[in-house]
Amino acid sequence: MRIGATTKTCAILGHPVGHSLSPAMHNAAFEALGLDFVYVAHDVSPAQLPSAIAGIRALGYRGLSITIPHKVAAAALVDKLDDVAAGIGCINTVVNEAGTLVGYNSDGRGALVALRHANAEPQGKNVVVVGSGGAARAITMTLALEAPPDKMTIFGIVPQELEQLVSDLRTRSSVNVAGVELAPDNLAAALAHADLLVQTTPVGMAPQPDVSPVPANLLHARLVVLDAIYTPRRTRLINDALAAGARVVEGLEMFLGQAMMQFQLFTGQAPPEATMREVVERQLGR
Repeated sequence: MRIGATTKTCAILGHPVGHSLSPAMHNAAFEALGLDFVYVAHDVSPAQLPSAIAGIRALGYRGLSITIPHKVAAAALVDKLDDVAAGIGCINTVVNEAGTLVGYNSDGRGALVALRHANAEPQGKNVVVVGSGGAARAITMTLALEAPPDKMTIFGIVPQELEQLVSDLRTRSSVNVAGVELAPDNLAAALAHADLLVQTTPVGMAPQPDVSPVPANLLHARLVVLDAIYTPRRTRLINDALAAGARVVEGLEMFLGQAMMQFQLFTGQAPPEATMREVVERQLGR
């Protein structure tokens, strides 16, 4: 890769960012298509974020990936938000359009891409979502606006958070949505008639990788199960779903989906999926 005065720069802003797979993945994708782009990582503390965004604008960076803990704060520092990002209330992507910084959220679109790649179109279906936090907001708002389910039931454990998400979805879409307390009996009733289960909580990650928020006996062969967790690749929920005969979509597919959406926003080119997948799988396999 030859970097010069015409090279377009993209970056990830986070704190910390040393663990990020994004630089290796995006740089391999740029190289695969012969694009004059480079992708770097910047560790930016919350106090430095406004200055960093101002610097990005002044230096003419083409695009940004925004990660923890900046996704909410960054949304207030850009010039425009697309409709999905505005509904979610946070961003993970910024594109510099001739000096205008536009914020997007590709997390939910990553889930939608992953579902469609698995031939599991959510539009018109009965969808159950576990969790009501940031990932749930991104996925549910994207589905509601871009592939509206017939019914969406969201299970949460933080009442105010759950109520706000349901209210926002009802305000911004016409989807039939309900918020329900997360409990086995409530889950059982909803899952019995569900087509798609989306798990958005951190339950199933280290230090408790053998735990699932959904009892195994509630899963069935008519379900498609998407778990947003991608480390480990096969969560307890995914393994339980496979044992029940359900179709599964790993969190790795959602991660790749959101990254491919970012690549297309940055470059205007279709992403080289095989290259990006190979890099991520190699890194996660370590």
